[in-house]
Amino acid sequence: MTRIIETLAEVSGDYDALLCDLWGCLHDGLTPYPEAVAALQAYRARGGKVVLLTNSPRPAAGVAQQLAEMDVPRDVYDAIVSSGDAARAGLFGGVVGQRVWHLGPEKDDNFFTDPPEGVSDPLKIERVSLDEAEGIVCTGPFHEEGEIPEDYRPTFLKAKARGLKLLCANPDIMVDRGDTRVYCAGALAALYDEMGGESLYFGKPHPPIYDLARRRLDALGVEVSASRILAVGDGMATDIKGAVLEDIDAVFVTGGLAARETGTNRQPDPVLLETYLARQDYAPRYTIGFLR
Repeated sequence: MTRIIETLAEVSGDYDALLCDLWGCLHDGLTPYPEAVAALQAYRARGGKVVLLTNSPRPAAGVAQQLAEMDVPRDVYDAIVSSGDAARAGLFGGVVGQRVWHLGPEKDDNFFTDPPEGVSDPLKIERVSLDEAEGIVCTGPFHEEGEIPEDYRPTFLKAKARGLKLLCANPDIMVDRGDTRVYCAGALAALYDEMGGESLYFGKPHPPIYDLARRRLDALGVEVSASRILAVGDGMATDIKGAVLEDIDAVFVTGGLAARETGTNRQPDPVLLETYLARQDYAPRYTIGFLR
């Protein structure tokens, strides 16, 4: 059974590094959570390293800019690793071909800029129409508010018939932006898979993003075994599943995506939490209502 904790500090002394999710943990897509900010600052002040591990399709620099615009203090983290970073390595490595069709909002255009570090002999990627494409790069729906995955079924039927692979830059199914729940690229990729297409994933819970996080820790001069890493996240199918598969302890933040199911006010309702976790395939070592 998971252990419900009141604060991160209760357990964080046993770990040298945190892999912390963003949406639902550090911010709500619009504003940061003050208690979460203070918790990460305190952890770093004690010598711990914080890697923000996000399924955002943006490169790390773009995520950092977004955090700055939200007034998230720079001293809450040591590094950022995004699904966009891991997926871009796959893109410029040629996993969906050279000529690609971009399914996603214009704000994600920087996904196709210069190749990330570590990619040898990168392809020169061309963005083309679907009819000309060798593959699809999906960073989300074209319009994040008001669209649902089913809107793309006709497009996916055409893509599947041509045997196009879909690179999913963000495996999240949905996130909460303030009080609005919006679909992510993961929901579109799941529909494409369901229809018989082939999607390729690089963010949580898949290995590439964790491999990249370890390389970022190495670059910080920190050699950390899995037993000394703690993951923090509100996504059971992404943050918690990924941590368990990587043999990393996890803190489940119930006040995010699962707030209603777990009856979370300041802390989850223990009975509702037990019922919720009984339906899951993966169990977190710790649980908290909100990161603090």
